[in-house]
Amino acid sequence: MEIATHKDSEVNVAPPKRSLSPMALARKKFLKNKLAMSSLIFLIIVSIVSFLAPYITTIDITRINIGEMSLKPSADHWLGTDKSGRDVFTRLLYGGRISLMVGISCTVFVVFLGTLVGSIAGYFGGTVDNLLMRFTDFILNFPFLVFVIVLNTILFGIVSGVWVLIGTISLLSWGGVARIVRSKILSEKENEYIIAAVSIGCSPYKVITKHLLPNVMSTIIVQATILFASMIVAETGLSYLGFGVPQETPSWGNMLSSANEPDVLSAKPWIWVPPALVITMTILSINFIGEGLKDAFNPKSRR
Repeated sequence: MEIATHKDSEVNVAPPKRSLSPMALARKKFLKNKLAMSSLIFLIIVSIVSFLAPYITTIDITRINIGEMSLKPSADHWLGTDKSGRDVFTRLLYGGRISLMVGISCTVFVVFLGTLVGSIAGYFGGTVDNLLMRFTDFILNFPFLVFVIVLNTILFGIVSGVWVLIGTISLLSWGGVARIVRSKILSEKENEYIIAAVSIGCSPYKVITKHLLPNVMSTIIVQATILFASMIVAETGLSYLGFGVPQETPSWGNMLSSANEPDVLSAKPWIWVPPALVITMTILSINFIGEGLKDAFNPKSRR
């Protein structure tokens, strides 16, 4: 009797797919968000054009030309001229440099101060937490607008006006970030990997910087985008009121201050509509980017 032999069939087992890190997953989801990506591209273009203003236009932004006051848009002046005869397009580019610089600088300082205070308070707890949070409450109790106007007026002339504005806004705006970071640190430090790191003798500095902050970085990034838009709004509002960037320095807020005059507001829209439109589009773009980041870092999101 012949016994049929069969070759053992080879079973091809596909190797398991490599799992993506949370940051890689967030980046993948963010890149698929068309609205957030379009906003990011717009913001990058506005930033590049603003910071390359000296190479795009050669018109002197400080030159006052009485013979060209309040001219309508033309081939010589694409967006017309203001009531002092200065080219609106040129001032729009240079104004973007100042407004974006104030927004970025304030955001960096606010996030740094808020993260520093919040992480120390959340990690150590007890008396340290109590003292730092009471100091944070003290800062948050200041009337922001009034205090910025008073401090900016006192220090103006001693230090450059732009940096006085940046420093004042930053010192009064970090409280919210500190509270958010503290709450995240308080919940994160109860995890087993933090307890293990402490048990093997890791220093508080290493635990905070190497273990805690990387795990709350997504929250900090999302908060930074929201702050960026808020800082631009703050600069614009203060400059519009005459207490922000010095009037001789072009900024989007200073350009909008021309709308205080009824004849400019009603009969010369080319003076204030361009900065108003750019401010609106920039803030919307930053908010859309923030929403995209929030959605990307949310593990429950299905996008």
